[in-house]
Amino acid sequence: MSRLKLTDILITVVISIGFGIIYKLWGPLYNVLKPLGIHADQLIYGMWFMAATVAFLILRKPGVALLAEIAASSGEFLMGSEWGLEVLLFGMIQGLFAELVFLLTRYKRYDLLVICAAAVGSAFGSILLDYFKGYMGDLAVWNLSLFIAARLIGSIVIAGIGSYYLVRALENTGVTNLVRRADQKEFDALDG
Repeated sequence: MSRLKLTDILITVVISIGFGIIYKLWGPLYNVLKPLGIHADQLIYGMWFMAATVAFLILRKPGVALLAEIAASSGEFLMGSEWGLEVLLFGMIQGLFAELVFLLTRYKRYDLLVICAAAVGSAFGSILLDYFKGYMGDLAVWNLSLFIAARLIGSIVIAGIGSYYLVRALENTGVTNLVRRADQKEFDALDG
C-alpha cells in the first residue's frame, strides 16, 4: 500500500475543487426539489458524495476519499455554502465512511460494487449526522424509511454508478494514466 505523495494530494485537491464548485451549484437544485415532497431532494443527495468515489477511482490510494471530501466541502464552504460550517463536518464524515469501505477491501478493489458500497457508506455517515441534528426524529416511520431509501438510492445512482462510469470514460481517454503509477504487468509489457 503506497502512501500519498505531494502529487497525489495536489491531484485530489484539484479534483475536489471541481466538485466543491459542483456542490455549491447543486444546493439550489436540492432546495428546488425539497418542497415537492416524498423526499425527491434525497434522490439527488448522492452528488455530495462524488468527490470521494471519483478521486479514489482515479488515484486508488488510502486517504484519498477522506481528503477529497474534506477538500470539496472546504471549497463549497469558501464559496458561500448556504449550510455554513456544517458542510465541513458533513464532508469529513462522508469521506471517512467512504474511506472505511475502501479500507475493508484493503484498497485493492475498484469495481462497481465497492464504489456503490462506498457511496452508501457516505450516505449512512450523512444520515447519522442528520439524525443528530434532531429533525429526523419528527418523521413518522414510513416517512423516515422513505427518506433513508431515497438517499441510499440517490447515493448508489449518482456517487456509485455515476462515479464509476465517469472515471471509466476518463480511463478510455487515457487521462487517468497520467496520474496512476504503472503496475508490474505494465512494466513487463514494456520490456516485451
